[in-house]
Amino acid sequence: MSAVSARVAQEQQRPFAPLQQARQRALHPELGNAHVRFIGLGKTYPGQQAPALDGIDLNIQHGEIFGIIGRSGAGKSSLIRTINRLEQPSHGRVLIDQVDIGEYDEDRLVRLRRRIGMIFQHFNLMSAKTVWQNVELPLKVAGVPKAQRQRKVAELLELVGLQEKHHVYPAQLSGGQKQRVGIARALVHDPEILLCDEATSALDPETTESILGLLRDINQRLGLTIVLITHEMAVIRDICHRVVVLERGRIVEQGAVWQVFGDPQHEVSKTLLAPLQAALPAALQARLQAQAPSPEAALVLNLRVSGKDKQAPELSSLFTLLGGQISLLQGGIEPIQGRALGQLVVSVAHSPHSHEQVIERARQWAAQVEVLGYVV
Repeated sequence: MSAVSARVAQEQQRPFAPLQQARQRALHPELGNAHVRFIGLGKTYPGQQAPALDGIDLNIQHGEIFGIIGRSGAGKSSLIRTINRLEQPSHGRVLIDQVDIGEYDEDRLVRLRRRIGMIFQHFNLMSAKTVWQNVELPLKVAGVPKAQRQRKVAELLELVGLQEKHHVYPAQLSGGQKQRVGIARALVHDPEILLCDEATSALDPETTESILGLLRDINQRLGLTIVLITHEMAVIRDICHRVVVLERGRIVEQGAVWQVFGDPQHEVSKTLLAPLQAALPAALQARLQAQAPSPEAALVLNLRVSGKDKQAPELSSLFTLLGGQISLLQGGIEPIQGRALGQLVVSVAHSPHSHEQVIERARQWAAQVEVLGYVV
């Protein structure tokens, strides 16, 4: 066989072969450049009447960190596991680089799964093997030569910061270190897609932050498409570019993270975001009255900044608009994807404007204005 023929034959064996992609694009020009695409996807498990997934239409772009969030039982795990065909859809299609993976036989599925790494909530490490051996195992199973395995494992342990722990067993590692081993193992075949199944749910906040930082670094350095599922909105806020919210197997909201966080439209999204919003202090709640007891009572407002403007709104302009004595009771503004988002709880007293006028003027400054009550 000539060198050219051998190269063509090798390309035809790859799950994401350019020849296959070209044929799919010619047949389906509407598919665009999505890395992963779900078309009318549904999944119903035997013995269950309600579908786990129902009518999922979704695109995930090359190189983005894409979050899937929802309450328990929303269908997050079912959806992510259709990407590597660990779950077979009941109907609909999953395409990777415009290739329908539903047509793959077992041999092609094996090759596909080597191009899709996966990390898990509970690490799934082999307790009787060292860190090095856990990372090396998938390469041994794939028949990779020893010298090549050693180079790859050493490279990956350095990437995840565990080069000094190569001889250690999982029982001697912290939760964060175990997850770093899991990440290294998921990268052994140089995947194009990395799936994260509740990868930080078993970790404390400080360790979660370090793991998210590592995933962000991997995304930027290796150009991987990362798809993660979680029930923690804080994880979505800290790492994802776009997010989809699932409820009972259906998409109820999706968009850029700053949009969903800044102005959630569905009740599920609002419920999931609630833990990130600090409750009013008990002392203030006890003083709040629904009606103004006197014209001199201070009006308490919750002002929400949605991120539509990239620049953080100026407090001086708020003071000018409302007039009188303004006190900041609670809240803050933070940047998410270069947008200013947050909320401020303020009291307004001795304003030259009526309470109704103050509320209308506040709407010129904030995306949403909520009247919390009045205090003397």
